[in-house]
Amino acid sequence: MSRTASTLTAKQPRPKKCAVQTCRASFVPRASFQTWCSPDCGLAIARAKQEKQRKSFAQRERRDIKVRKEKLKSRAQHMRETQVAFNTWIRLRDAGLPCVSCGRHHDGQYHAGHYRTVAASPELRFEPLNVHKQCAPCNNHKSGDIVNYRIELVKRIGAEAVEWLEGPHEPKKYTVEQLKAMTAEYRAKTKELKRAAA
Repeated sequence: MSRTASTLTAKQPRPKKCAVQTCRASFVPRASFQTWCSPDCGLAIARAKQEKQRKSFAQRERRDIKVRKEKLKSRAQHMRETQVAFNTWIRLRDAGLPCVSCGRHHDGQYHAGHYRTVAASPELRFEPLNVHKQCAPCNNHKSGDIVNYRIELVKRIGAEAVEWLEGPHEPKKYTVEQLKAMTAEYRAKTKELKRAAA
C-alpha cells in the first residue's frame, strides 16, 4: 500500500452514534463536526438548540425583570416581605407548641402573634421574644387574649424578659438594606428548620 493510500485510509472518519437521543443510529460523518445521521435528525438538533437559546433568553429576561422590580420596591414593600419571612419562621419555630394564649392544639390557622403589638411597639415588631405562635381566633377575635398570653409568656421566657418587653425601647427605623438582610436571614432560618424536621 502506498503512503498516499495509507494517509487516505487513516483520515477516513470513524463511525459515530447520532446525537439525537431517540435515534442513536450509527453513521459515518461527512465532516468532523457532524453529529446527526440524517437531515431529519439534523433538523431535530437545530430545533433543540433554538429551544435552548429561547429558554436561556427567557430566563435572562425574567432575571432582568426581577432586578428592575427589586429596584422599584418601596421601603413599605420590603417591610412586608420581611414580616412575611419573620412570621413564617416564628410559626415553624413554635410548630410543636400550642397557641400561646389559649394553650390549644388545633387544625385551624395559626398566626405569628405579637405580645406588644406592632402599633404600640413598632420597635419590637421583629423581636423573637415578642412573637409566638397564636391561633387565629385568639389573635383576630380576642385581640391577642393578652392576659393569658402574658401568663404563658412568663412560663416560656421568664418574668424578667417579659418586663423588658413591656419597658420603654428606643425607636427603630430600618433601612431597605437592613430589611433585605433580615428577610434573607429569616428565610435561611426557615430552610434550616424545614431541613431539620424532614
